[in-house]
Amino acid sequence: MKLVIAIIQDEDTTNLISKLTEEEFRVTKLASTGGFLKSGNTTLLIGVDDERVEDVVKIIEKVCKPRDITATVSTIPVVEDTFIPYPYNIKIGGATVFILDVDRYERI
Repeated sequence: MKLVIAIIQDEDTTNLISKLTEEEFRVTKLASTGGFLKSGNTTLLIGVDDERVEDVVKIIEKVCKPRDITATVSTIPVVEDTFIPYPYNIKIGGATVFILDVDRYERI
């Protein structure tokens, strides 16, 4: 058995959980926050039999597509503590996926 940990954008959460549950995968949803944009993410914990891990990864790849957004950051100082927001393009979405071996699993 494996534990798939998928960190995804909040916008992809509902669709991904729907697709996973349609395929009869059990999913636990945790709210999380990304370190770079400090925006909402979702971390999904998915227990999977070894032979179905690739099925989960394919569903994640299909649903969680990268996309470009324009973000602003106050990086240009004008006068001491005054900043002008500077827009820049950044790629978000996709997923960060960890696949771990599970030594023991019990459903109580």
